[in-house]
Amino acid sequence: MVDLSAYLKPRQELMNRYLAERVPAEAPPAGLLFEAMNYSLCAGGKRLRPVLVLAAWEACRGVLQYAPTELLPKYPPAVLAAACALEMIHTYSLIHDDLPAMDDDDLRRGKATCHKAYDEATAILAGDALLTEAFNILATSSTDNAQALLEVIADIAKASGAQGMAGGQVLDLQAEGRTISADELETLHRYKTGCLLQVSCVVGAKLAGATTAQLEALSIYGQNIGLAFQIADDILDVEGGTEELGKTAGADAAHDKNTYPSLLGLEASKQKEHALIEEAIETLAGFGAAGEPLQAIASYIIARKS
Repeated sequence: MVDLSAYLKPRQELMNRYLAERVPAEAPPAGLLFEAMNYSLCAGGKRLRPVLVLAAWEACRGVLQYAPTELLPKYPPAVLAAACALEMIHTYSLIHDDLPAMDDDDLRRGKATCHKAYDEATAILAGDALLTEAFNILATSSTDNAQALLEVIADIAKASGAQGMAGGQVLDLQAEGRTISADELETLHRYKTGCLLQVSCVVGAKLAGATTAQLEALSIYGQNIGLAFQIADDILDVEGGTEELGKTAGADAAHDKNTYPSLLGLEASKQKEHALIEEAIETLAGFGAAGEPLQAIASYIIARKS
């Protein structure tokens, strides 16, 4: 089995460099806006979504070049653009999610949230600009398969908007202060968190020229780890501490949010996340050794502490 920390580090560093180049801390004419965008984008984070793009591409191409880990595969420009775009969209969602009108949080990734470090108006615009720039990076990336890139842009747009993450955020807000069913909670989580994780796997596969079977397997894998990731977050909000999480612990209960622990209890929630991860790993059987990084990522999702 692949050493996950050794696998992740060079890919995270690659994405950190790429993101810092695409969104510098200073750029004309709106220097303050770029500063705020860079502040949140380069504040750390697991870079899980971009790494999933890279890992899915590697799995479909049969790439085994992760030992020694310093030798990264030569990723096509469109793959790097998709990975970068998804992290920018994820960061925009965090900036907006932390706003007073949403979850009203003061801490993110161990630092002051964007609206606390700057102000609400700048934070809103920083999120807007990150979302817009993500699609600019995608649309202007070079590729030898324009049709696949077009599909990727459409997939990411759908996963980010009213039929994906943004729609899930609305369901989350509407559910505050009332008890919803387990089915409703699953739908909420699959949209709010799951869609962006699932599409990360799908776009990596499409840009690799995946077969129908590979694409279906990675779509199911992404769907399962997406829901498991949010269940793990729900559990961490109960069991974790603020310093360890890098954000305010107990925020879900404070906002009277519906979560898996509040609805099913901690033990049943843990059983569900483990079942989802087992199923996700099973779907990777056809990839052989090239799918091992994705297996390790799936296990990490419920073993992480932040």
